[in-house]
Amino acid sequence: MENELKVPTVAELLAKGETPDILFWVGCAGSFDERAQKITRDICRILQHVGLNYAILGTEESCTGDPAKRSGNEFLFQMQAMMNIEVLNGYEIKKIVTACPHCFNTLKNEYPALGGNYEVIHHTQLIQDLIDTGKLKPADNNIFKGKKITYHDPCYLGRANEVYEAPRKVLESLDAQLVELKRCKSNGLCCGAGGGQMFKEPEQGKKDINIERIEEVIAVQPNVVAAACPFCMTMLKDGVKIKEKESEIEVLDIAEITARANKL
Repeated sequence: MENELKVPTVAELLAKGETPDILFWVGCAGSFDERAQKITRDICRILQHVGLNYAILGTEESCTGDPAKRSGNEFLFQMQAMMNIEVLNGYEIKKIVTACPHCFNTLKNEYPALGGNYEVIHHTQLIQDLIDTGKLKPADNNIFKGKKITYHDPCYLGRANEVYEAPRKVLESLDAQLVELKRCKSNGLCCGAGGGQMFKEPEQGKKDINIERIEEVIAVQPNVVAAACPFCMTMLKDGVKIKEKESEIEVLDIAEITARANKL
């Protein structure tokens, strides 16, 4: 199936006199992290399956500047953002979908002040819309039917942008048992990646934050913990591994769950 994927770039479409209806912003993790690349491929499978006219920037996509801004380097952020905006505006991009809540937040909320005005959606919102409009329909005997699934709210999707319902509605469409974590939605607990714990040694304390979070996951005894952020994915998987629960709890992105449920 992977060999059948043909992911066009905007430049390739332009050479044929075409433009995409929606740009898939892949992000650094989706491009370079081996685990997140699987999520990227499943999003492409979904887009291809429903016949959306989409494209990526390919090598013309660079970091949104989010890490620089969160680290306090506003100058570097604006340099990176302006470079991206020049590319996006040059291609007259109107609508963007991304699987990274950090890219989603930056493109949606911080690029407009620099001249980058686009309709930006998260891939869970796109999948929910595809289900609502009948373009995606989980198989009646999909592998998640009857399974217990819990969902971890990414900080930059949930608390920062109040996207709580789209990922849950996607999971509800599976005829699975959706169980909420002790701390969820506006009271959700960070996995630690958004606070930089994925990239450095943790501060001194009694417990790593992703262990605290995965203990809440284990408490509801799910078959699957659903993620919607490549960085949350890493922190949750590490927590499951440390707790030696890999044979009991699977960590999957909403896109991966959707692709499997639709047999893509």
